[in-house]
Amino acid sequence: MNTSTTPESAAPVQGEGAETKPSNFLRQAIEHDLAQGTYAQRRWGGSPGDGAHHAAGMADPAPVRMRFPPEPNGYLHLGHAKSIWLNFSLAQAYGGACHLRFDDTNPEKEEQEYVDSIRELVRWLGYDTGYADVPGQPGVVQPHLYFASDYFDFMYRAAEYLIEAGHAYVDEQTPEQMRANRGDFGTPGVNSPWRDRSPAENLARFREMRDGQHPDGSMVLRAKIDMASPNINMRDPAIYRIRRATHHNTGDKWCIYPMYTFAHPIEDALEQITHSFCTLEFEDQRPFYDWLLERLCEGGLLQSPPPRQYEFARLNLTHVITSKRRLRQLVEEGHVDGWDDPRMPTLAGLRRRGYTPEALKLFCERSGISKAGGWIDYSALEGALRDVLDPVAPRALAVLDPLKLELTNWDALFGAGHLEPCQAPLNPHDEAAGQRQFTLGRESWIEREDFMAVPSKGFRRLYPPHTGGDGQPKEGNQVRLKYGYVVQCTGFEQDADGRVTKVLAEVIPDTKSGTPGADSVKVKGVIGWVGAHDGAAAEFRLYERLFQAEHPGQAELAEELNPHSLHVAHGYVEAGLRQALQAEGAEPRPWQFERLGYFVRDRHSPADAPELVLNRACGLKDGWKA
Repeated sequence: MNTSTTPESAAPVQGEGAETKPSNFLRQAIEHDLAQGTYAQRRWGGSPGDGAHHAAGMADPAPVRMRFPPEPNGYLHLGHAKSIWLNFSLAQAYGGACHLRFDDTNPEKEEQEYVDSIRELVRWLGYDTGYADVPGQPGVVQPHLYFASDYFDFMYRAAEYLIEAGHAYVDEQTPEQMRANRGDFGTPGVNSPWRDRSPAENLARFREMRDGQHPDGSMVLRAKIDMASPNINMRDPAIYRIRRATHHNTGDKWCIYPMYTFAHPIEDALEQITHSFCTLEFEDQRPFYDWLLERLCEGGLLQSPPPRQYEFARLNLTHVITSKRRLRQLVEEGHVDGWDDPRMPTLAGLRRRGYTPEALKLFCERSGISKAGGWIDYSALEGALRDVLDPVAPRALAVLDPLKLELTNWDALFGAGHLEPCQAPLNPHDEAAGQRQFTLGRESWIEREDFMAVPSKGFRRLYPPHTGGDGQPKEGNQVRLKYGYVVQCTGFEQDADGRVTKVLAEVIPDTKSGTPGADSVKVKGVIGWVGAHDGAAAEFRLYERLFQAEHPGQAELAEELNPHSLHVAHGYVEAGLRQALQAEGAEPRPWQFERLGYFVRDRHSPADAPELVLNRACGLKDGWKA
């Protein structure tokens, strides 16, 4: 696995029942603040609020508060999974709270559909509510679910305060003029001609913006900082714009909306967040984050000390794109079958493919926390899934490319119509799981690749009597039908085109697995099978990496796609699997089909359908070839 992270020394985790985990700079920051009592004197009003609201509350029962703040403008993906795991697990490790907050300040791109999907998938990952901290109600669990749009009134109040304090002004330059006057890394910016208006004039103008007296894009409210700052983000950034758009939560109440860089630190402060974790692209925004909160604390609007922002390297996985714009392009151009297509890196797609919350959290933990960027090989994601599923996944036999096997001496040995009972562990790692039961009869399905009419060198599965390369006659090979008898190939049948349609073999008596004679005949090959008399028909969707490019996004998407990312096969699964799938409930669980990989029932296909639809999560080993 190629990662940018390196092993770090272990440090004890604070909090009841905590385990020892590898340290990283985020844990070190938390532990430093806990040791110094940085936030020990803070109070909590029981819900988000301004400084006065929290000052009237109780001592904050959460020693630390984190948040996962998605914008509801798309579906969660692997990168979000790491942020969810990081924030919720650290809050839990240190006995704190983690808030799920929707950063819904951009009404044109946000929809209730995305809100609902995010809530469902955070809950699926195992994170739903904080701990009990309802004031005056010990033991009552309060969900930490918040919306940035619920803070619009305070954000507007904060903007007016900045104007009155001389820290903000209304700019009426065109977007093109503002862009030109901003300067670049080698050139300082130029002050706006509107920068020195009085606070009273700016306040009146801002209220006109609020009241809808000016068209969209005609003016913005800007923070008044330093147009010569070497950090371009500090050159009087815009903090409010005019945008007439219906909001999913507030409707048409507002025609002005705060910019993300203004809203986000305020949201953190209102929720009493202690440690605000984000990815490295926000590092240059941290000075404004600190500047804004310092100004609002000075004015008494917020409680001190304010939150601190910390940045870490984002998750980069080979053969995967996590850009919402690119993911939307894949969906809209029909390259995939929706946001939950099992090839997509969305959490909905991974869930449908057969990934489990435990596997995703293990992958996130293994990927590490670092300031340095880097790429993690896709095989690490599949490896985490295998490591999680191998000890717990129930087993079954399946045949993906079926070829009929007829045991020609079956009736003579056992009588016509006889079905021989066979059994196998449901899970070889868990004796308490018990045995699964199925039967072997005269005809079975085997994998087509388990037979060769003329065997290649080293082939150990079924092949008929033939003349070897040395000119000498060779007997048909013997193999064991897994959990059944040893059989010897005697011949085969084929159609007019020369395609093999049936393999003929004879049972070697007294060799059934689990009986005293099972070892009387030594064989080098064991093959899977499904009874032709009771196997359940199934469609197998065999997924591979969506992109053949190792680092997609460098060219047109269509050029980088893997044309073989989906192969559909039709075969059979062992008797009893259909009933087991029907008993699973709403959340399908992955099964290991022996020799073939891990599969899960497709969420969109019922278990009682005429043909089961099963998605391959991953193979038993990494067999990827570009």
